[in-house]
Amino acid sequence: MPKSPRRLVLLPLALSIMLAACGGDDAAQQPPPPEVAVVTLVPETTTLTRELPGRTTAYQIAEVRPQVSGIIERRLFTEGGMVKEGEPLYQLDNATYEAALASAQAQLARAEATVEAARLRAARTTELARIDAVSRQDEENATAALRQAEADVKASRAAVQSAQVNVGFARITAPISGQIGRSSVTQGALVTANQAQPLATVQQLDPIYVDLTQSASELLELRKAVAAGTLERADLPVTIVLEDGTEFPHQGRLAFSEVSVDPSTGSYALRVVVDNPEHILMPGMYVNAMVGSGVRQGAILVPQQGVARDPKGNTSAMVVNDQGLVEVRAVQVSRTIGDKWLVEGGLVAGDRVIVEGLQKIQPGIPVQVVEARAQAAAGDAGPGSDAPAAGEPAAPSADAAEPADQQ
Repeated sequence: MPKSPRRLVLLPLALSIMLAACGGDDAAQQPPPPEVAVVTLVPETTTLTRELPGRTTAYQIAEVRPQVSGIIERRLFTEGGMVKEGEPLYQLDNATYEAALASAQAQLARAEATVEAARLRAARTTELARIDAVSRQDEENATAALRQAEADVKASRAAVQSAQVNVGFARITAPISGQIGRSSVTQGALVTANQAQPLATVQQLDPIYVDLTQSASELLELRKAVAAGTLERADLPVTIVLEDGTEFPHQGRLAFSEVSVDPSTGSYALRVVVDNPEHILMPGMYVNAMVGSGVRQGAILVPQQGVARDPKGNTSAMVVNDQGLVEVRAVQVSRTIGDKWLVEGGLVAGDRVIVEGLQKIQPGIPVQVVEARAQAAAGDAGPGSDAPAAGEPAAPSADAAEPADQQ
């Protein structure tokens, strides 16, 4: 039976309505723009530091050696303990030196008696010479004998002082205050004056030195930055980092820097003085030191997760431009400061750098923006942290929609 013309006209119309309905459903099911977390860059005053390796060195070191020869009679200190300057450490058998002192004192007494007799004789000779009772030669001889006796007294006194010094040297004392190590000799050992082997070593450990090395090229870059006005020199404290990664509780100060460069390494030496009251730092320990090189005003810092590096070493960042679209920006960075990169070019204050949700975007697409710092403060899970379950679209929050509307 042939179809009626009316039914033929209604069939295309029905097909059109069905296609339009299907198209509307597809448009309604399109997901919203992806949500990303951004950090808006602001200029900051930043202290630039450099981590340098170093070794600890005692502030003062004194090796204890005998200045006279003798037998060790007693050791008067505890090995590994603290000693004070002038504190007795060893006592030598000083009987010989005591006898020498007594002999020198007797010689002094004899010389003093001789000078007294010579003085009286010279006085009498002078009186007799005035009345010509003795010759001029006798007067001169008496005067010369008096002067010789006076010189003998001075020599005897010097001999007494020398003997007293030797008696004092028989009692060996600490040359400086500090911590003393083990003794290399025991009671009864024979020691000699100025021997090569020290009896013990005293080291002052509070404060203590930390010797560092820095590349000469870094010093040149620092001087150029200061000359260009991009960096301000400042007397900054030095933070010491121990081998286990913990920070030493006391900060140090730069004592001096070497005036010459080691030609074999291309580096120069720095010395830092650090208070060490607990004696945690010991000579020879390996440490790292965070040395401040200067202060930069208006520095731009970008979180490390917002900067990508390609196989060629070029760095770039994803930013949200004024139209709310993703844009790739080539970036130049120089160093890390904490968890951020110091930007030398490519980004300026006010740029919005994407730090979360990078896996869901590509250049040129629109995005919904959430400030990463505000989101962290509110305790919300940002994009890329807690993703929705499979098949569930990520519904933007009210906070996320507001910045998007401001675009």
